[in-house]
Amino acid sequence: MDNNTQNHAEAKNVYRVQGFTCTNCAGIFEKNVKNLPGVQDAQVNFGASKITVVGNTTVAELEKAGAFESLKVTPEKEHVVEKKGPFWKENWNVIVSALLLAAGYILGEDHSLSFIFYTTSIVIGGYELFIKGVQNLVRFQFDMNVLMTIAILGAAAIGQWSEGATVVILFAISEVLERYSMEKARQSIRSLMDIAPKEAFIRRGSTELMVNVDDIQVGDILIVKPGQKLAMDGIVIKGSSSVNQAAITGESIPVTKTIDDEVFAGTLNEEGLLEVKVTKTVEDTTISKIIHLVEEAQAERAPSQAFVDRFAKYYTPAIMMVALVIAVVPPLLGGSWGEWIYRALALLVVGCPCALVISTPVSIVTAIGNAAKRGVLIKGGIHLEEAGRISAVAFDKTGTLTIGVPQVTEFITFGEHEHEMLKISAILEKGSQHPLASAILRKAEAAQVDFKADAEEFSSITGKGVKGRINGQRYYMGSPKLFAELHTSMETEAKRQIEELQNQGKTVMVLGTEAKILALIAVADEVRESSKNVIQKLHELGIKKTIMLTGDNKATADAVGKRLGIAEVKAELLPQDKLEYIKTLRSQYVNVAMVGDGVNDAPALAASTVGIAMGGAGTDTALETADIALMGDDLSKLPYTMSLSRKTLAIIKQNIAFSLLIKVVALLLIVPGWLTLWMAIFADMGATLIVTLNSLRLLQVKDGEQS
Repeated sequence: MDNNTQNHAEAKNVYRVQGFTCTNCAGIFEKNVKNLPGVQDAQVNFGASKITVVGNTTVAELEKAGAFESLKVTPEKEHVVEKKGPFWKENWNVIVSALLLAAGYILGEDHSLSFIFYTTSIVIGGYELFIKGVQNLVRFQFDMNVLMTIAILGAAAIGQWSEGATVVILFAISEVLERYSMEKARQSIRSLMDIAPKEAFIRRGSTELMVNVDDIQVGDILIVKPGQKLAMDGIVIKGSSSVNQAAITGESIPVTKTIDDEVFAGTLNEEGLLEVKVTKTVEDTTISKIIHLVEEAQAERAPSQAFVDRFAKYYTPAIMMVALVIAVVPPLLGGSWGEWIYRALALLVVGCPCALVISTPVSIVTAIGNAAKRGVLIKGGIHLEEAGRISAVAFDKTGTLTIGVPQVTEFITFGEHEHEMLKISAILEKGSQHPLASAILRKAEAAQVDFKADAEEFSSITGKGVKGRINGQRYYMGSPKLFAELHTSMETEAKRQIEELQNQGKTVMVLGTEAKILALIAVADEVRESSKNVIQKLHELGIKKTIMLTGDNKATADAVGKRLGIAEVKAELLPQDKLEYIKTLRSQYVNVAMVGDGVNDAPALAASTVGIAMGGAGTDTALETADIALMGDDLSKLPYTMSLSRKTLAIIKQNIAFSLLIKVVALLLIVPGWLTLWMAIFADMGATLIVTLNSLRLLQVKDGEQS
């Protein structure tokens, strides 16, 4: 019984939260939830508007913890349509407050009614602000609500009613704009959530029915008509069609899908009728994983955000202390109380760290959302920032710079029958795990060679090839290096042809016995069309060094490297060599990116500053091991990712510098007494608005754009 209770208590539940206005409020809500009975831990994700709760609580309890901000909480799995009322209805208090303030100004300071208009304006516009401010003051949580409350009450106390009312209205407008811009930034995730349909037409057994995606099971058959979106991931079992996968991979050209091809939820079936066997439940689909990873990425604090948060923690109480000193010390030395209290209040208002606190999260949320829509999955603000500082990029060759599907280009025999030699090669390679083996088997199938027989005494010679006995004769197949060791000297003609083929960028495999070489098989992997252009763009972006790392032979690697314009080529490397080389690169260039396929490159991806995996769609390994995944197996997204990261870094720096500059200028204006209360709030509101709009420019960064 105790065990069950404990498990129940430690359940982890995720809830969506509506109504967050600022990072500070999110922090207070997190603290309140942690203090609820039955809750062990809670973590707010401000970017994605979610809270993860470890423990046992109810929605009512959570909403009570968020009552100070009127937060609405719903379990993550519930599909909630956010009902937005008309603008005037949602912000009636701001509009009424502004009208009362205007009426007070029109009547003039001396009119008896203007005082009533100003006070009513302060009460209606600042009611929520005062409640939050007083609650936080009692808790000794010094945030902007506390600063504003003290400033407005102080203005009223020294008879500056019109100034107090102006501060209230400007602050309320600033809150509305901040909420709007954060919603705009979050919209990129919302659009991802709406990509896949919520219900689908399926066949289960012999019955056909329309069901909610939550009720679709693995093994059900989806019936997808032309023009419909796929609701689930699966394998095509009937039909052929072109499918637009832009939502998942960012590639704009539709891909032809036929029997046994993998398809993804959220993609659009363009022309034919498809029957798809469901392979994953709704929470495991690629689009669900993308949404989850994007939301988690936005929760992860970027280094600049961590700095800003630390700064704001000490900065706000410091501003309050300085304001107190300004309000009290000069009057005690003979100055006017009214004048110095006014200056202290102006300092409190301008001291609000709103613009500074929001400068980083809005940029990160916007950039990660933009990238996800274009088929690039960035798994955290830290990786986004680091990608902007990269100075060297290392590439795996096979499957990254090349297509990864090797083809036999030449089959040269030395007086032997080609058909027979191809049969022996295929029988030997059937048992090999080497990627080049598949090229030989495809060649044998195409030539209709029968290679059903098995080699006797078959064994693999690590890193060099394979050997086995066929029809009583022992055959070897592997690299030229293997035969250089087997035969003390290699035949001159064979040696010449091997070198010639290698110089053309081909990998050569040799078939022979202990006595002689029987055949040479040249295999080449086609270079991706986009590779050369990508390398060129990276050099234009200012990347100091591009390096190709491969296990292939030096001649092949050099030929490919030369063709692509890569600065340095490292060949004949084992996975651990790649890892060591990445460590060496990091000691030289500090920030190094590694681009690989995420499977055999996992150690090197992990050791680099930023690991970038090719083809995240459908491959869990790439999504798990890399910091950034190029979903569409499209290398041309790499320069875009670098551009976006650099632009994000630049915008974060601009935002932080601008926020601090505004504060410094405003603080200097306090000394001669030129800074009025309304100018202070205007400076703060203006800074917040400019910082936010500057961050939203990241929505405009497109593929192929240079930073």
